[in-house]
Amino acid sequence: MKFLITIVLISVFGYGKMSELAAGWSFVGNPLGRARPCNGNNIIEAVFEAGLGPEEENQYQLFIYEKFPKHSRIKIYFDSEATVTLNDDTVARITPFSWKDLYVVINFFKPASGFVVVIKGPKTGTVPYPTSINVNSVEYCKDPKPGFLDNIVRGYKGTAHVSLSVPTGSCGRRKVVHTELIVNGQPTKPGDWPWHGAIYRLEQSSVKYVCGGTLLSKSFVLTAAHCTTINGKPVLPEILSIIFGKYNLIGGDIATQEREIYQNIVHAEYDPKKLDNDIALLKIKTEVTFDDYVQPACLWDLNDYKKIPVGTVMGTVVGWGFNHNDQLASTLHQVVLPKILDGPCIKSNTAFFGKLLTDKKFCAGYRNGTSACNGDSGGAYQVFVPDVSGDSTANATGAWHVHGIVSLAISRPNEPICDNTQYSLFTDVGRFVPWIKTYIKTDN
Repeated sequence: MKFLITIVLISVFGYGKMSELAAGWSFVGNPLGRARPCNGNNIIEAVFEAGLGPEEENQYQLFIYEKFPKHSRIKIYFDSEATVTLNDDTVARITPFSWKDLYVVINFFKPASGFVVVIKGPKTGTVPYPTSINVNSVEYCKDPKPGFLDNIVRGYKGTAHVSLSVPTGSCGRRKVVHTELIVNGQPTKPGDWPWHGAIYRLEQSSVKYVCGGTLLSKSFVLTAAHCTTINGKPVLPEILSIIFGKYNLIGGDIATQEREIYQNIVHAEYDPKKLDNDIALLKIKTEVTFDDYVQPACLWDLNDYKKIPVGTVMGTVVGWGFNHNDQLASTLHQVVLPKILDGPCIKSNTAFFGKLLTDKKFCAGYRNGTSACNGDSGGAYQVFVPDVSGDSTANATGAWHVHGIVSLAISRPNEPICDNTQYSLFTDVGRFVPWIKTYIKTDN
């Protein structure tokens, strides 16, 4: 997941002076707030000012009340785009890293009695929160507490703000804009889902479409483990391939990029019988080129729940899965499905969901004939996360985040075809983000 990170170095005053001022700070008309961004760690503190303007309120100061000897190193990871300002550049240098993980590294070339940075989000109003703070190879933030500033960020109120910009190269954003929406179960349009790919497998002497996959970077694709295995064992990467920018299942596309697979990474705890840990990564041999029809999607983050509109989580599944005629769709289709709570899901079919629904899966769909089906496996259950928290307007800007992977559904009696009057199960991607990042963090 690629985010923009901006580094500004300024020398305002040393930490010692800041500590003296902190106890007596006062802001006319605006209260000063303090929070602990890491549960269980009292030497890390966030200090912020309430009541600032829309483009300034999503910022705070991060203090680490610790002595740092020469050659100390601090690594801070964030959950979204950030501008980081080092208060004292006479003792340390700061370097940005922003490919799949968004973080900064601070290297001390002199000893310091403490550490302060100013952290600010983009003009879209989002607040970057630390997800990890590593000091000299020791994790100081084992239990991060994101969202501590959300309740004071008010954004633009009573005004039509039209200057929100889409960061170049960011994930989960379409480059081809259409004027109308597509209703559930109907064909999409080329460029609507530029991160969705078609996975093919060589079987005997022919190449067969098997599953969908989601592009996460120039080199990695996320899919279901059952799409890349046979009898629970990973297939050779040489017999797999994937095509991005594809709209028509058979030919006639505007701009496609076909890639061979270099590595088939199946989760070590994948259970083919229950489809537990049904997740895999495909590393492609040659990087894709990002263009109007090929873009990466964003990975789900637990903080996304706070940004989406209040109510039922709605996700979109796209693919060439079976249509009402029980045949693979000729063009890419989409369907919007609500996420279902575990209780109602299990009650709908206790014999099936009672055995297979775990804390690493979730249930979604309708029971009216609208569902994910054969051929949609491996594709994403993707949720639109607005730039401005809670924005549910028709022209809201934002990005699509992969919340789940199409995994399994109840089949019809005596038929190997999904029963579209039942809910479907999805691999919960949020539970596997650390596993995903162990591979993608090296994708530069």
